[in-house]
Amino acid sequence: MGGTMRLVPVAGVHLGEGVAAFGFPLTSVLASSGNFTLGNVTALAGIGDDTRFLQISTPVQPGNSGGPLLDENGNFVGVVTSKLNALKTVVAIGDLPQNVNFAIKAGVLATFLESAWVEFQTTSSSTCLSPPDLADVANHLSAFVRCE
Repeated sequence: MGGTMRLVPVAGVHLGEGVAAFGFPLTSVLASSGNFTLGNVTALAGIGDDTRFLQISTPVQPGNSGGPLLDENGNFVGVVTSKLNALKTVVAIGDLPQNVNFAIKAGVLATFLESAWVEFQTTSSSTCLSPPDLADVANHLSAFVRCE
């Protein structure tokens, strides 16, 4: 870990925008070195129109929570928080949801950081990164934390 986060203002995230997630999902089964996935912003609000969240198609698993959600320029647009509970959804509506995941918006994170007196940048990069370069940025912003 050691990268510099560039938080994107709330108005800077667009529906359909490409995003990337990085985290350490299912480390007892998958790679312990981290996992990088690509997707899109599929809605500008979460469950029940909760505007603190983005809905994303970026595949995530348990262990991605807390990881960065970056735009294609390596700017921090959110923190991965959860996925829609597939089993509960099947029982409730009879259909299996696919890639319905959520991230808290960078603006919500900024408010939290400000309240805790943590400094951060709000400038953004406009240089589009290749997926391998984006994965490298995400990896440098991430750290594996195990709670027991």
